[in-house]
Amino acid sequence: MPSLTRRISPWFLLLVGITLFGVVLAAAAVPAGSEALAIAGVFVIVLAGWVVSLCLHEFGHAITAYRGGDTSVAMKGYLTLDIRRYTDPGLSLVLPLIILLIGGLPLPGGAVWINQWALRSRAWRTGVSLAGPAANLLVGFLLIAVVALFPGMPTPVAAGLSALALFQVVAFVLNMLPVPGLDGWGALEPYLSAPAQRFGEKVRPWAPLALLGVLLFVPGVSALFFAGTQILYSLAGGDARLAMQGFSALFFWRNL
Repeated sequence: MPSLTRRISPWFLLLVGITLFGVVLAAAAVPAGSEALAIAGVFVIVLAGWVVSLCLHEFGHAITAYRGGDTSVAMKGYLTLDIRRYTDPGLSLVLPLIILLIGGLPLPGGAVWINQWALRSRAWRTGVSLAGPAANLLVGFLLIAVVALFPGMPTPVAAGLSALALFQVVAFVLNMLPVPGLDGWGALEPYLSAPAQRFGEKVRPWAPLALLGVLLFVPGVSALFFAGTQILYSLAGGDARLAMQGFSALFFWRNL
């Protein structure tokens, strides 16, 4: 079995550094009394932080697959947290970020290619699918905890972290929907009948896009979806008021 030990990619560390730079910008906005600086800080925190969480999501899939028997993920570089290993720059990084800014939907952007036949059991296949959304949920909980444990942090910083935490919860719920192409379907697929699995394979390329269309353009569906995720966020201890302040800064052009 290939060694699990891998150097963390400097690209991942750069993304973490950019996120922390956003924190510095947001914190500096308070003594400077600059709304523009606060908006810039929140913008960087949420977008760079979202890409960091995308790496962690895909790493969750990969490390679980490695433990389950697919050692090829180590040779593919999936265990280094290198964003370049998980994405196509246009379709799986730029497009999801655009959709995030336009519709507020944090779509799964990355992809790791798992050798399903190398996994030791159906339970491992399910575990691999669940590990990605679980990483989002864990990141969301950690961000909520940081905001709660440091109530004296500058408001723009707390708002940015809260908005990022809410996006993690939204990503978890979205990914867990039993739609072919999403992780919720992947968790169920090993236990479905052969006809159901064949159906999933046929619709997998366009089913997530159809879901996106419903969420963005069918009246009431988006509101219901986001209401449900905000309830889950609040139950987890998140501050909805701070998250909405972060959203307002992130989508600043809507207030112009």
